[in-house]
Amino acid sequence: MRFSERVMAVEPSVTLGITSGAKAMLASGEDVVVLAAGEPDFDTPESVKEAAIKAIREGRTKYTPVGGTRSLKEAVCRKLKRENGLDYDVDEVVVSCGAKHSLYNVLQVICNPGDEVLVIAPYWLSYPEMVKLAGARPKIIPARRENAFKAAAEDIRAALTEKTRAVIINSPSNPAGVVYKKAELREIAGICLAGGVTMISDEIYEKIIFDGKKHFSIAAVSEEARAATIVVNGVSKSYSMTGWRIGYLAAGRKVASMVSTLQSHSTSNPCSVSQAAAEFALSSADLEGELRRNREEFQRRRDVLMDRLSEEKKLRPFKPEGAFYLFCDISECGMDSLTFSRRLLDEKKVAVIPGGPFGDDRSIRISFATDLAAIEEGAERIKDWVRGM
Repeated sequence: MRFSERVMAVEPSVTLGITSGAKAMLASGEDVVVLAAGEPDFDTPESVKEAAIKAIREGRTKYTPVGGTRSLKEAVCRKLKRENGLDYDVDEVVVSCGAKHSLYNVLQVICNPGDEVLVIAPYWLSYPEMVKLAGARPKIIPARRENAFKAAAEDIRAALTEKTRAVIINSPSNPAGVVYKKAELREIAGICLAGGVTMISDEIYEKIIFDGKKHFSIAAVSEEARAATIVVNGVSKSYSMTGWRIGYLAAGRKVASMVSTLQSHSTSNPCSVSQAAAEFALSSADLEGELRRNREEFQRRRDVLMDRLSEEKKLRPFKPEGAFYLFCDISECGMDSLTFSRRLLDEKKVAVIPGGPFGDDRSIRISFATDLAAIEEGAERIKDWVRGM
């Protein structure tokens, strides 16, 4: 059988591979500490579950409009206005099967063969692969640790060519937990607007942000920036609803219309029951206390993990300002990130994610989306293993 060249060019997800391997070891009874998860360990709020049950009992189990129910899109519009200062109409919002699906749809709609999409490294490992699947070329902008893994406006300016179609901004970011300041985003927006470049703003970790810092969307820089930006978000990370598969985008009417057309021939509408649950989550002020407590717990775990790993001179953890990952430099350990991760799992039964697929083979990604006891045990095993080299 012959396969398509575009799919053959795509790298499989290392994150899912290592996580599934660690889970298999756990299932066989091995004492494995899993610090690889890309999802909150907190359960979906009970009130959100009840909203879904209510929707089932009311018979809301049929097809919905392709781009989501009107009431959910209205809830998204209210959320964007209330929390981000952004005005959108319902026909500028498309609900999809997760934020990953939204990003995939966007790139399929805006990219042509020969286009370039700027991707800031370290990056979420699916960005370059989705760009390839859209027929375009990912152009990597390396962000240095000494610059807090941020790309400056001048870095983006230097990377622009006549082929540049878009730049992906992820704040807070996976894997480094980078949070861009308003002034930094303003400068980046200015460069992109001058160059006619679309900004894709991945804001899925928006509510998981630490040390009193505030999230700011690049679309809120100005009306011109809003018109040139595609905002992508969802309920997976903030509301612990990863398995519900609801994400959304907000963009100009033409982009939203094209995405809806594409989606109509791929997945059709997202799950109707999940949409009802997401609508409740985005509309309920009563959930803010629970989200705040989750954020505080993530910050506590971050601080413990930072303290433990900073004790080992061969490890250089980078302190994240958001999300729930710690990006740790292992270059003093004398091996690439995949070898490090595989050996750590085999020899000390700790699962972490290699940084190579994220654009930095000198680092590993450690998730603190697990209980504190596991974090402390995992950190001790990592330190013990590194000291024995």
